[in-house]
Amino acid sequence: MPNFFWKTWWKFNGWTFDGASPYHLKKAVLIVGPHTSWKDLIVGLAAKSVLQLHHLQFLGETKLFQKPLGWFLRSTRSTRTEQQNNGTVRQVVEQFNNRENFMLVISPEGNRKRVNRLRTGFYFIAQQANVPIVMIGLDFANKQVVISEPFYTTDDKEEDFNTIHSFFMSVKGRHPEHGLQHFKATSGIIYSFKKSLSPQ
Repeated sequence: MPNFFWKTWWKFNGWTFDGASPYHLKKAVLIVGPHTSWKDLIVGLAAKSVLQLHHLQFLGETKLFQKPLGWFLRSTRSTRTEQQNNGTVRQVVEQFNNRENFMLVISPEGNRKRVNRLRTGFYFIAQQANVPIVMIGLDFANKQVVISEPFYTTDDKEEDFNTIHSFFMSVKGRHPEHGLQHFKATSGIIYSFKKSLSPQ
């Protein structure tokens, strides 16, 4: 029933995809942004059902699962992983190591306000667990969920983050003024990653 609801919502609200579903990956860190509105969650849950990503886990602050949206998040099929103040990266890496299928969803911004830099927890989780990162942009201007090809972290953290910045700075969230377009002026050399994004 939930899948039918979300697929129906997706169809009637006119959203589409730019890129291929990462459903074939057994393990990955999915970073979703820009995070500018509570409506991001609605689009994300609908996209999850349409893309058949049944083994997703959310990583968020404990308060996210309290009122008023707590009941709603807990009712989804994806279970939650609550963010702890200490040892979060280590704990999540252990989950990746102990599970055959584990796909984690994180907002790299950490909140809905404008930020001047992304948090790094997701990066170190992917690096230490040796799993790919998939970038997912919520483009409200074009009603598209833009999906990058998976990529692994390298020995050059700065270049990796320039790649990430390049992807997200062209995606307009529900409230663009809180988005990541300004990263172009603050992140140095930008490396384009919006290539090979046509659906397969």
